[in-house]
Amino acid sequence: MHTSKILVTGANGQLGKSIKDAASSFPQFEFVFLSRLDLQVEQAEAVEAVFKSVSPQFCINCAAYTAVDKAESEKDKALLVNAEAVKILARICNKYQVKFLHISTDYVFNGLSSVPYKESDAIDPINMYGVSKAKGEQWAVEYNPESIIVRTSWLYSEHGNNFVKTMLRLMKEREALDIVNDQVGCPTYCFDLAQAILTIIASKAWQPGIYHYSGKGRISWYDFAVAIKELTASNCRLHPILSEAYPLPAKRPAFSLLDTSKISKAYMLDIPFWENSLANCIQKML
Repeated sequence: MHTSKILVTGANGQLGKSIKDAASSFPQFEFVFLSRLDLQVEQAEAVEAVFKSVSPQFCINCAAYTAVDKAESEKDKALLVNAEAVKILARICNKYQVKFLHISTDYVFNGLSSVPYKESDAIDPINMYGVSKAKGEQWAVEYNPESIIVRTSWLYSEHGNNFVKTMLRLMKEREALDIVNDQVGCPTYCFDLAQAILTIIASKAWQPGIYHYSGKGRISWYDFAVAIKELTASNCRLHPILSEAYPLPAKRPAFSLLDTSKISKAYMLDIPFWENSLANCIQKML
């Protein structure tokens, strides 16, 4: 039997590493993991050379510029990695008939909704990171109409930098923390997302288009911090604050809940509640 090969870009990021963790459950695939050091996705010739030598059937693009605040001052860098590189990957996947799965974000929305965002809702990013990711989505579809785009939100894992790891560190270092309480969304455990992505590929039912995937539930960052505190039995005191009390260079959407019913139905995914996933993640870390 011919083994399908999956090329994963941005393999050193938290999602790339989580796909590596999930890969053993999908022995039918051969994986090629390429980090930023192995492949600079914004260099078309380098990308093409890799596709020629690896000959993948699928490409999962986890490569991204994710420094939300820095993106405000590094616009060109954000656009290069989050848009230009996506155009290159989409075009080359199209040329070699490789199925392209690209990861995007809740930050393509303005956060003014009061109901979970559907895939068909109008995008309207309010920061440069969101603008660059929205452009990447547009180019993925334009240069490769067969692309699947998965938007996700509030990613965390035992890898890389994320809210959970930051909280675990700060709760050890400090007696009290102020946490924003007026931004609503749902955290997504990278391992769950990784399994969902590989389930899509394994299903053999490739249905191009945009999908939303996040944990189940609805919380604020403060609620998230409280759950982390309880799971680790920390003595750190947590105070809810408003976003304006903690100004950052990039505006954040106040509401970023994603409606995940489309991906659940299309690929029969059973999406876990955020509390269960958080408990799993913290158990692995402690």
